[in-house]
Amino acid sequence: MIELVDIAYVRSGAADLAGAVRFATEVVGLEHVDGGEPGVAHLRADGRHHCLAFVEGASGVIASAFTVADPGALALAETELETRGFAVRRGDPDEARSRRVGEFVAFDDPFGNRIELVVGQQTLARPVRYGRGAGITEFGHLCLDAPDVAEAHRFWSTTFNARASDWIGDAACLMRIDEVHHKLAVFRGDRPGLCHVNFQVAELDDVFRNWHHLQEHDVVIEMGPGRHPQSGAVFLYFLGPEGLTYEYSYGVRRITDEAAWRPRYFDPAERGSIDMWLGPTQKPVTQPQISSPQLVPEGIHP
Repeated sequence: MIELVDIAYVRSGAADLAGAVRFATEVVGLEHVDGGEPGVAHLRADGRHHCLAFVEGASGVIASAFTVADPGALALAETELETRGFAVRRGDPDEARSRRVGEFVAFDDPFGNRIELVVGQQTLARPVRYGRGAGITEFGHLCLDAPDVAEAHRFWSTTFNARASDWIGDAACLMRIDEVHHKLAVFRGDRPGLCHVNFQVAELDDVFRNWHHLQEHDVVIEMGPGRHPQSGAVFLYFLGPEGLTYEYSYGVRRITDEAAWRPRYFDPAERGSIDMWLGPTQKPVTQPQISSPQLVPEGIHP
């Protein structure tokens, strides 16, 4: 079994790179880390060099990445995936440099989501220079789509160390790789893609201040403010450029007694199963996965 340590970043295609960066900084509040790399913009939320990278080109998610412990763990993961029948590609030095990691491998999960496993993700010692005072404290979690949530859970829990924290019928599985209730979620969708990226904020008040800020800037609010009964987090989902859904949340549950926790099962048709405050709910807009018939370096299309 491959041990995931944390989420690392999302890499996303942007047809309007400047517009995507402007929204991520001026509206969401992330820092644009200018690395002088043409066609690539890195956005920062915490100690990581970046958690979101926009790559100029077709709209869509390019890859979702997770960290493993060290180069030895990465080599073992590569072997394990190949043994299980996955086509795995090692990133070249230029690609690793763009991702600000030491090494990485890429593969497609059984549903077509491109996953990258990385080691040596760069840390920046200086404080984050947030684009605005949104109260962001960290990159919280990422959410993928798959047509069969139970099969997705089976993949993530047998190939990797992800454990189901809670289920929302056959519509979603929320999974943890550490004490946080979920760092990874899989929602049911017809095609692979990125359901949303989450950023934790420092205070409950931040969620509501951000809500008003989004309304003032005519941003499409997809759901919230509300409170998820599974994680206990107060949430706010909103739609950005390129079809990318963002989420702010506060107060996510931590599961500290691993042996005692048992996944719970919520019926999505039951009122309050998504939002304890009984607000209107809907599935966030998914950014489609940019697919390729082969695992090839970025910019090369067979």
